[in-house]
Amino acid sequence: MEFTLDATSKNARAGTITTAHSTIKTPVFMPVGTIGSVKSLDAHDVLELLGAEIILANTYHMYLRPGDKTVAKMGKLHGFTKYPKSFLTDSGGFQAFSLSDMSKPKTDGIEFRSHIDGSKHFFTPKKVIDIQHNLGSDIMMILDDLVALPATQERIKLSIERTTAWAKESIEYFRMKQKEGVGTEQNIFAIIQGGTDKAFRTKSATELCALDYDGFAIGGLSVGELNNEMYDTVEHTVQYMPKDKPRYLMGVGTPEDLIENIERGIDMFDCVMPTRNARNGTLFTSFGKMNIKGAKFKEDPAPIDPECQCLTCKTYSRAYINHLFRSREITYFRLATIHNLHYYLTLMREVREAILENRFAEYKKEFYKKRSKS
Repeated sequence: MEFTLDATSKNARAGTITTAHSTIKTPVFMPVGTIGSVKSLDAHDVLELLGAEIILANTYHMYLRPGDKTVAKMGKLHGFTKYPKSFLTDSGGFQAFSLSDMSKPKTDGIEFRSHIDGSKHFFTPKKVIDIQHNLGSDIMMILDDLVALPATQERIKLSIERTTAWAKESIEYFRMKQKEGVGTEQNIFAIIQGGTDKAFRTKSATELCALDYDGFAIGGLSVGELNNEMYDTVEHTVQYMPKDKPRYLMGVGTPEDLIENIERGIDMFDCVMPTRNARNGTLFTSFGKMNIKGAKFKEDPAPIDPECQCLTCKTYSRAYINHLFRSREITYFRLATIHNLHYYLTLMREVREAILENRFAEYKKEFYKKRSKS
């Protein structure tokens, strides 16, 4: 993987990530394809209608079903899904933590029960890498010890100690396997933890960023803290992260969250929000959120967003989308998801252009000005 920093506008960054499968212009939002599929879309939609150069798949879910060995036999993620661009796979630690009542982080890994059949499993730093070798992702995340907020100082301290220990084990194993010819086109990111405590974030970032990783993520946010706490934590943490490697903020968030954290120096984002909200009737637009289920849209001939050039907005009215939602028609999910993801990806492209022209501050003002009129 290569990363070049193309321009900055104060702390906002525009970069280029080159993997074995695609060239990714940053800032970038990665659509979430948890089980190798962005919900309600196929590879053609993601490629041709959205132009996404990278999507996220989930290690935990792919390991449980259909199984990482099955994926490997079927051509790994790229061959199995027919999405030829880049994949990022998260470590599965968050899902083991959040989806199972029987999740127990231990010194050497995470014990959990499958949410599908209750079977017992144990993720270690090495096993998570082995799974992701089978998946063939372009960027893999290491196992970390995630803590929900609020949490005690003792629990956060234990979290960063485990995360650092697992990170050292992970990078040593990953580089050893590369020397053996395994995962030579794959890349690996570490995950900084520490809650909203600045001293803990400093410690975690300093320890991890001293290791030979291809990029670094900020994890453990958007898990219960206030927005301003998240922003302050990101602003504090990025100063300890290398300028010449990608910075990834995991699981965040709203369009406003993206703008605020780009301003603080983040390059990469993912979140289920645009796809999940689409399915629930909430659409993102240049003037804010729209609840398409509202009765006022029943006879509205306008597109969802007059400024949007997605397939849905160029073709269909709010009235039709409202009708599809109220009828629970399957077509609604595809059209709404296309719109929301198109909005997010277009937002990132516009932001990048503003950074390249050193006018990010002006873009941010206009972004909020439009929302204030809605």
